Amino acid sequence: MRTSTALVSGLARRVATTVTTPLVPSDYLDMVAPMRAGGDLRGRVLEVVSETPDAVTVVIRPSRGWAGHLPGQYVRIGVDVDGVRRWRAYSLTSESNRRDVISVTVKAIPDGVVSGYITRSLAPGTLVQLDQAVGEFTLGDHRGPTLFLTAGSGVTPVMGMLRNHVDELTDVVVVHSAPNAGAAIFGRELRHLHEQGRIRLVERHTDAEGVLAPADLDAHVPDWDRREAWACGPVAMLDDLEQHWAAAGVGPQLHTERFRPTVVAAGEGGTLSFTRSDAVVEADGATTLLDAGETAGVLMPSGCRMGICFGCVAGLQEGTVRDLRNGETTTATPDEEVRIQTCVSAAAGPCRIDL
Repeated sequence: MRTSTALVSGLARRVATTVTTPLVPSDYLDMVAPMRAGGDLRGRVLEVVSETPDAVTVVIRPSRGWAGHLPGQYVRIGVDVDGVRRWRAYSLTSESNRRDVISVTVKAIPDGVVSGYITRSLAPGTLVQLDQAVGEFTLGDHRGPTLFLTAGSGVTPVMGMLRNHVDELTDVVVVHSAPNAGAAIFGRELRHLHEQGRIRLVERHTDAEGVLAPADLDAHVPDWDRREAWACGPVAMLDDLEQHWAAAGVGPQLHTERFRPTVVAAGEGGTLSFTRSDAVVEADGATTLLDAGETAGVLMPSGCRMGICFGCVAGLQEGTVRDLRNGETTTATPDEEVRIQTCVSAAAGPCRIDL
């Protein structure tokens, strides 16, 4: 009944839209066959499975244009929240040998508009927009001794690798951190793999034991510096790991995946004026233009939110912004608009943005 209601409601909304919106032939096809071959890439939500109190796995049937993925890659998903289409990138956790069904696992973040909607309100039958899978956080040809270091939702791309490659790898250690056993995404599955002897799991419960420091690895994984390693988790954790690997002279053996860019330089901030939406907001030098605009209610295009997919590009009409990844500044004058990435840029003075 839940699926049928969602399907009927979705169709009703599309029909209602035709009253005020001019249509082209493809729009009529979208109404009756949104998953057709040759149309925009979409997916139908088949199931929403609870993983932890604040994380779910979304099972999706993609339309025929889906080209498949490599374990560890991510996909941009567009969902309509309160009448606004918002895009987010999520790691694929499904088997890569199937193209008829994919899955992503989403953890709610504080004040997260999209993650909150997906974990609490997304229903089977909902139609979502998709992009093709992208990302370089994959195993490639590696099949030797392996170390996975994850925390929180950082386990999601690694679970994609394990579900597809665990029996091809000769020696796998997974070090996973979560506040407690119940908050560990895929905790039950990881423990089962450990009991089967297919991986060795080192589980860190940070509420009781504190955050795992890189130096702690000597006790848990004495040969960490002789393994190829993949790490995904909070920015601070990844920064510490990269410094530790570099200090040991084995930096190239560590591969990291970041859900947010590293902020290495903050500016003075300034007043942001969004010219098309008439919104004005004060932003500090460490807040991205994307976050500041969304807080002000501006419809901000976005994707991966870390400077990779270029889904957040907008026109800087006047002012100066600073790239938070490297500290470089970009300036636009009224007679020369400049395209910038709002997800990795912050105000370095008053700015006018074409949104």
